[in-house]
Amino acid sequence: MSLPRRLALALALFVLVAACALPARAADPKTMVITAEGLADPNADTYKRDKGLLVDDLRADAKRQVIEKAVGSYVETSTLMQNYTLIHDKVLSRSQGLIKRVIKESPPFQGDDGFAHMLMTAEVYVGDVQSALNEMGRQERVSLIKDFGNPRISVRIDIRDAERGVDTKVERSAVAENILKDRIKSFGYRVWSEEQSVKLKTELMETSQLAGQTEATISASQVKAADFSIVGEAKFKKVSAKLAASGLTVTKFVLTSWSVKCVDNNTGEEIYYNNKVPQKQSWADEDQAIEEIGRMIGGEFSKDFFEQHLQAPAKTYQLQVLGLPSYDAGQLLKKEFIGLRPVLNVDFRDFDRSGLSLYEVEFVGTRSNFNQLLNATILAPLNAKLGEQSFALESSHGNVVRVSFRSRLKPEEFMTKMQGMPPASLAQASPERVREVVRSEETLKRVADVAPDVARKVEEQGLLKSDKALDAVKGF
Repeated sequence: MSLPRRLALALALFVLVAACALPARAADPKTMVITAEGLADPNADTYKRDKGLLVDDLRADAKRQVIEKAVGSYVETSTLMQNYTLIHDKVLSRSQGLIKRVIKESPPFQGDDGFAHMLMTAEVYVGDVQSALNEMGRQERVSLIKDFGNPRISVRIDIRDAERGVDTKVERSAVAENILKDRIKSFGYRVWSEEQSVKLKTELMETSQLAGQTEATISASQVKAADFSIVGEAKFKKVSAKLAASGLTVTKFVLTSWSVKCVDNNTGEEIYYNNKVPQKQSWADEDQAIEEIGRMIGGEFSKDFFEQHLQAPAKTYQLQVLGLPSYDAGQLLKKEFIGLRPVLNVDFRDFDRSGLSLYEVEFVGTRSNFNQLLNATILAPLNAKLGEQSFALESSHGNVVRVSFRSRLKPEEFMTKMQGMPPASLAQASPERVREVVRSEETLKRVADVAPDVARKVEEQGLLKSDKALDAVKGF
């Protein structure tokens, strides 16, 4: 072998060994995009001496908040609060390994609320976040990941005669459905009857309305449908052949094609679908063929499949706000949402001073959780600061929530009070989180306006001009 060829071979082997030595990441790791707000106390003596350190700490806090929101997708708020220090040390501080990239960040700005701010949107490896939480749970012997219980799953499998065409009426197969139900129950999940739940809901509604029982009517309206629906269809044709030797006619049932889809009924999304045209699959008996199609469709699903979708980080809600006094007021309301842990992203879509302004809010949790968050950590602190019940939750239907705004304040008075109030996110923050960013008595007094209990615990345990704040939010 010539010297150049030996050198080329050695180089190829070196590259191969080096590649094998590198830590492997999944070919297509799952990520999600999160927007968060970093805070710092500009009144701290350290920052007065070094403005560069203030910007560095703002950026670091924004990254921690991005990861905290990702953690909140898998960990209940109460669990996160109880284990905040542990989760902070083991997970929140690992931004370098968990954040894939920072998509954008706002310029740092100092608001009239006494804080320095930085807004950030970043892409996070959610699989790595989940793995870090699982590993920490094993090491510390604490249960962190949310318990999603056993979801309700409905099943429907239809059988069609391929020779009769698509216009023929399909027949529902209880045999194939029961095979699939057995597999679902083996995961520890519940099999749900859509037909019976609809029938029960209708009967309860009719009975309670006739009796004039308002509470019973409300209860009946909340009878739940399945979390997931599996729908399949199989096409068979009957094939007969006469054996020359014996003269007997042999009949077989041939599976020509089958399809399946799974729908997340909480969102309406088709989370899985597949079509198959099998080759040379036939059975001597029709019931055997139907049993086999139940097994084939069941083989498409695993317990991990449903758990991954149960842990889908967020759902999008439409928030309609009636009567916002100005576009700038709408931007400040958007900023309050960005700081909240369960809100992964928020988009200020439309503004109408005389009508409805629209936000799209990507939120971790159910609609009832969203309503509670809206009331407790946004509307209540805002109303307290404004000194009147300006914001009120008007209605909630499906994924659409409506809030009204009525105020005796002049627009300029409203804006002054809005910008002077500490972030609503501090109302749901842990004392450890507040202690991280509050470094002066002056700032702590401001926090007490929106989070008096947290400020009290912190006390016991003893940039740019403010007019740039709104421009930074608008340009983000």
